[in-house]
Amino acid sequence: MEQSHPEPKPFEFDIGYEQAYKEVDPGDDGVDPDDLGETAGDGVVEPGEKRRIRYPVGENYLGDPVEIPITILNGKHGGPTVFFSAAIHGDELNGVKVVQEVADRYTPAEIHGTLVCLHVCNVPAYEAQQRYTPIYDQDMNRSFPGKERSNTTERMANAIYRRFVSKCDLGIDFHTSTRNRTTIYHARADLRNPDVERLARAFASNVVLYGEGDEGSLRSVATADGIPTITVEMGRAHRFQPILIEKALEGVESVLAEYRLLPDEPVHWPGWYKTTSADSEKRWLRADIGGLVDMQWGPYPFVHEGEPICTITDHFKRTERVVTAPFTGIVVGALENPVAAPGHPLCHLLRIEPETRDEIEREIQQGEFDGYRAHGDAWLEE
Repeated sequence: MEQSHPEPKPFEFDIGYEQAYKEVDPGDDGVDPDDLGETAGDGVVEPGEKRRIRYPVGENYLGDPVEIPITILNGKHGGPTVFFSAAIHGDELNGVKVVQEVADRYTPAEIHGTLVCLHVCNVPAYEAQQRYTPIYDQDMNRSFPGKERSNTTERMANAIYRRFVSKCDLGIDFHTSTRNRTTIYHARADLRNPDVERLARAFASNVVLYGEGDEGSLRSVATADGIPTITVEMGRAHRFQPILIEKALEGVESVLAEYRLLPDEPVHWPGWYKTTSADSEKRWLRADIGGLVDMQWGPYPFVHEGEPICTITDHFKRTERVVTAPFTGIVVGALENPVAAPGHPLCHLLRIEPETRDEIEREIQQGEFDGYRAHGDAWLEE
């Protein structure tokens, strides 16, 4: 349902932790440069303002604040409030670059609504360049909405959710695959919810996987609270992948157009669109033997039934196991580490119907299908 926001309103958030947040270099967005580095105590971003702050959500072992970088852009015109979050898992970096670019490229004069850009949610994990909060290996994406008096990760999650996410109308949470794997660019969404389905379609990725989200994930908690939220999965951890980052920025602009934050921009259409339902066939293909893995699918993440996915051999090449596609589908995720033991996941395959297959084959023939091995792996390192 379209929400009406006829008048611009201040974005207000709790000052929060024992130490006040700090303003960082405001650039040309209306904040007095003389305030640089000083504590800012009002907790209000007025219409027409852009604030860049470091917001404390905890303390480290030295008693120094753990501060997350946040940009809040409150447009001159009224409209919805959208959050963009990244680095809930600290080694998933593509989304960090997406949020940086979103925060930088728009101005209050052009936005009809408010953008809340949570650049790095799990700062301790980000600094350690690992997935989970260090020491106790706590997963922030199983910790929302968090608790004010609980473990470190739940306290950070609580501050992020209560003071920023809960004040938004919709949101996009950016992730990548975990280490040693890669994933096709896609969205994940509870497609039974019409508000979430609208958001997922507006983001304009070719593939949307159905799911409510795990308990304690930002997506599931926010959606249950009436804040439609999708997860965007894109590529590999520990790197920037420019092609995927640019696609995500196009998706963000399409969402802003759909919800009239950018009322003069068009909503994108990806060409072909595949969604799954609860009973859709998708399968992780797993290794039955241990050894060296030679991936053979590609250059596009699209395979026909019976085509080889990979070959597993022992070190003497005396034993060989060819893993083939059990059905025609899209390779949603794949192993990047070239060794495996029995049970290790090799490939996540999603069945597609003939109409989608024909459209993909047409795009391949016309050079329009930008699959994630289309140029070998060189594009991953651009």
